[in-house]
Parts: sequence; structure tokens; C-alpha cells
Amino acid sequence: MRAFLDRWGGFLVLAAIVALLPLILPNRFYFDMAVKVWLNAIVCIGLNLLIGYAGQISLGHAGFFALGAYASAILTRRYEIPGLIAMLMGAVGVGLLAFVVARPILKLKGHYLAMATLGLGIIVAIVINREIWLTGGPDGVRVPALFVGEWRVSRIEDWYWVAGGSMLLAVWLSLNLIASGVGRALRGLHGSEVAAATAGVDTVRYKVMVFVVSAVFASLAGSLFAHAERFITPQEAGFLRSIEFVTMVVLGGMASTFGAVVGAALLTVLPQAVASFQDFKHLVFGGILIATMIFLPKGLVPSLADLARRFRR
Repeated sequence: MRAFLDRWGGFLVLAAIVALLPLILPNRFYFDMAVKVWLNAIVCIGLNLLIGYAGQISLGHAGFFALGAYASAILTRRYEIPGLIAMLMGAVGVGLLAFVVARPILKLKGHYLAMATLGLGIIVAIVINREIWLTGGPDGVRVPALFVGEWRVSRIEDWYWVAGGSMLLAVWLSLNLIASGVGRALRGLHGSEVAAATAGVDTVRYKVMVFVVSAVFASLAGSLFAHAERFITPQEAGFLRSIEFVTMVVLGGMASTFGAVVGAALLTVLPQAVASFQDFKHLVFGGILIATMIFLPKGLVPSLADLARRFRR
């Protein structure tokens, strides 16, 4: 029982929060905020696998998020493909793109890798902005409602459960991946690529795999976001959006799945808490990132966990 709680206790607590939170949410605005938290958390969970566990930086994940969103918008609106099939098609397309670009990009290290992923995100944003005939350009595009069989997912309360359930599924997949041999290989990569390769780990294979997995997570979250908002603009592919995702991961705690969820929650809710300083939102994000790296270099959740362990001793 102890071993089960050690592994799954956090997941059960998170599931209880998702189940009970609607009881205290007063209106639709707070339900909408919760939906955004869960969807941002899905992106951060995948990005945490790449940055926190494999040690590979990405400053272009908003591009994958936007590609998933636009794939669902275009396939459902222009070609009348059912929403769930469009989401899967978008995820497969994004996964293939990530696979193609991963090998040349992931040969780079440090700031070279950061610049390469940044360039990829910028290319996606430019294409979305310029191909007006397909994407609507800077004006964005309307997205049809999502249908699951005969069920039309339209009420924000319905979207709460769809987004919350999808986030819990992402957490479950991440925890299982981390506990497997793949997770051990990723941690070895983060520690030292040379040592991991010497121990027999196929470093290129695992780096490509985790890059593709994180891109697919972002694509599926983008598709759900597009259907939930019923509208999507190129702003979701912007550089600052990618920086927000990275900041969420770093703030919550790298190499912590639950830290990714906490970071996403804090930085999704924070802009509403400082709405009067909206013009300085990104300055606030930058300040939070700097303060976190100085005072809590492990992030919130790992730092609090270390503090709790010291207190128990």
C-alpha cells in the first residue's frame, strides 16, 4: 500500500482536485480559467519530458500548439472531418514534422539548440500569418464546435471535464513513461550524454522520441483549445507564447510532472490577478523566471518537497 501511495498518491490528489473544484467555482469565467489551466498543463507536461527529463531545450513549442489548433480548425471547417479524427490527424502530422526536424536540430546543444527551436517556432508563425487563404492570416479563423458522437461539447462546464480528463490522462502517461526504462534513459541523457551513450543508451533515438512525444502533447492541447475557444489566431504560435510554456515548466519545477501542472496553473491565473498591469505581463513573467532561478532553482514543487523531507527528519 505504501509503495502504491508513493507512486500514485500525487495523481489521486490531483484527480480529487479536478473532481471537486467545480463545487467551488462560482461562475463561467472561473470554469473558463480552469479549462485554460488544464490545457496549458498538457503542453507543459510534454515539454517537461523534453526539458526537465531529457535536458533538451525548446523555445518553439507554441508552434506545435498552434499547428494542432489550426489543423483541427481547417479540417473540421473546410473539409467537414469529424473533430476527433481531425485532432488525431493533426497530432500525426505534427508528430511527423517533429520527427523530420528532430534529428538535425537535436544534434545541437546549449544555446545553438535553443536558437534552432526558436527558428522553427518563428517559421510556423510566419506561415500561419502569411497563408491567409488557408489560415485567415492575422485575423484568425473560426473553429466549429467539437462533437463526440452525438454529443456536442459546447457548454463551458462540459469543456471543464473534457480538458480535466485529458490533463489527467497526460499526467498518467507521463508518470508511466518516467517509471519505465525510457524514463531512466531520459534521466541518463540529462545527466551526461557521453555517459549514457557509454552505458549503451541510443541517445539520438531517445532524444528524437521525447521531442516527438512532447510535440504531440502540444498538438492535442492546441486542438482542444481551438474547439473550446471556437476561434484561433496566429498569436498562439508566437515566441512569447513559447516563453510562457517554458516559464511554466521552470517555475513549477523541471523533472516534476506535478510541477508542470502547478506552474501552468500559477502562470495562467496570474495575468488575471495582475490585470491592471496587463501591459507589463511579459515583464512580470520575466521577473518571475529570474526570481525562480535565483531563489528556487529546482522550481516550486521540488523545492517544497525537499523542505518537507527536511522537516520530517
